[in-house]
Amino acid sequence: MKELVEKVTRPCRRLTDFFLLAAFLSLVLVIVGEIISSATFSLLNIQDKLIAWSGSDNIGTFLGDYLYTFGIWIAFLLFAVIFKGNRPMLKALAPNRSLNNIKGILLGLLLGFGTNGLCVLISWLTGDIKLSYNGLNWKLLIAFLIFVFIQSSSEEVTDRLYLYQKLRRRYRSPLVAILFSSIVFMAMHMSNPGFTIVAGSQIFLAGVIWSLIVYYYDSIWVAFWFHTAWNYTQNIIFGLPNSGIVSEYSIFKLEAASARNGLFYNVNFGVEGSIGSSLILLVIIIVLIVINRGKPEKRDYWAEAEKAAAEKNNMMDSAGQAT
Repeated sequence: MKELVEKVTRPCRRLTDFFLLAAFLSLVLVIVGEIISSATFSLLNIQDKLIAWSGSDNIGTFLGDYLYTFGIWIAFLLFAVIFKGNRPMLKALAPNRSLNNIKGILLGLLLGFGTNGLCVLISWLTGDIKLSYNGLNWKLLIAFLIFVFIQSSSEEVTDRLYLYQKLRRRYRSPLVAILFSSIVFMAMHMSNPGFTIVAGSQIFLAGVIWSLIVYYYDSIWVAFWFHTAWNYTQNIIFGLPNSGIVSEYSIFKLEAASARNGLFYNVNFGVEGSIGSSLILLVIIIVLIVINRGKPEKRDYWAEAEKAAAEKNNMMDSAGQAT
């Protein structure tokens, strides 16, 4: 039994990295983040200020819904600083020469806008949705981009940074981290309005893509901006449901009464609830695997931590023998 455990897991593993405990702790991370956000919103009257700034109860409230997840960022940083074993996760967040840089941001934006925009375009061309121009408000567009980034990146922090890295620390196979973090990501959206099995499969596949990007390219930044651009495109640009939720402001407005289910659109969940979007994401997964076939993980933070710990122990042993 011991040999099997050592074959499956890595020496640097922690008890809390066991996949069920890790999933539970990622939920704790979200709960702590919500407590921080709730206290801050209440203390600083943030919701009322957003309503006053936007000039609309509905838009201000919707802005607040996106901003509310900022507490997850703070909770993660606290988890990483307080618990020393989590500190290597901060290296995965830091800028690097791989794609945690401007190039990675632009790539993420291109992938998010491109994939979601393609689904919307096909839905429009086939007549499944009809859109009308609603107007430009640069102040709101910029504010929503920032707040959508906060919301989208907080989900990536929970799943592709915290949970993914905990699972990579424990299990030798990267498949455990890639697949299980994506399953948890899907489960977190099951309570969204209009959730279906098809919608769940699309969310799972999106999670796999972002995990593969972290694995092959050591870039959580690409995942941040891919996720942000995906949500922003459908919700703020085209006014379509984002995981079943419709924005109070968008450049275009959906004629909801004429919308119908199609290959790339679901009336209750948006393009995310469609078979077509799942197929597009599946193609991206295949492309990522094929072009990176045979390539190892871009950077293994836990192997580096193990090596550093071993070198430190050797130096201490050598010093002890010398005395």
